[in-house]
Amino acid sequence: MNCIIIDDETTARVIMNQLCSQVDDITILEEFPNAIQAIKYLNQNEVDLIFLDIHMPDFTGFDFIQTLKNPPKIILTTSDPNFAIEAFEYDCIVDYLVKPIHFARFEKAIQKARNATITNESPSTQSTPDQEATSDNHLYINIDRRLIKLEIPSIYLIEAKGDYINVKTEDKNYTVHSTLKKIEDKLPKDLFLKVHRSYVINVKKIIDIEDNSVLIKKDVVPVSRSNRPELMKRLNLL
Repeated sequence: MNCIIIDDETTARVIMNQLCSQVDDITILEEFPNAIQAIKYLNQNEVDLIFLDIHMPDFTGFDFIQTLKNPPKIILTTSDPNFAIEAFEYDCIVDYLVKPIHFARFEKAIQKARNATITNESPSTQSTPDQEATSDNHLYINIDRRLIKLEIPSIYLIEAKGDYINVKTEDKNYTVHSTLKKIEDKLPKDLFLKVHRSYVINVKKIIDIEDNSVLIKKDVVPVSRSNRPELMKRLNLL
């Protein structure tokens, strides 16, 4: 994979070069101390992967991504863990590395980039980007600037409440500032289903179905008429 490095810290660029030199299929074409120089380069050149710092003077990593019409795969490299949730709202971001970066973790990120590239080349035989984002069987939610790891199978219900969502798990409930659509895109489609404009459910956790509602744990969830046929398809009916 042909790559570039964007980071305002010279030491960080040196370290990233050293990590990349240990991987056979990684070629660093250029490195840049700011996003503006990188944009000029990308206007005339194509790359497969970008190692991108978030915090840079004047032009952040997220600002940079928003300028790209067809961004390549991106691995974020940062000292700040607080942007992980925002990061995975971008389809082009395949991983989020927190400095200092250890080689074992770096290798995992490179493998995700490889898998994402294969997915784009062969969509009929590979998992979708949404499925790839949740391949580790967990996701992180941002609660009071703290990232909390949730095991996806433990989630049984997500309810939209204005600008927030209520995520219910086997152990605890969490209120998150987000939208139902954002979290729905992160969840495996074979396990979760939107049954109402305000509800996404884990179909494996259904206890009972009656008329236009389902019982999950102690929650009675409405099922809209338009979503009911898909729900019935998912059930293993006798």
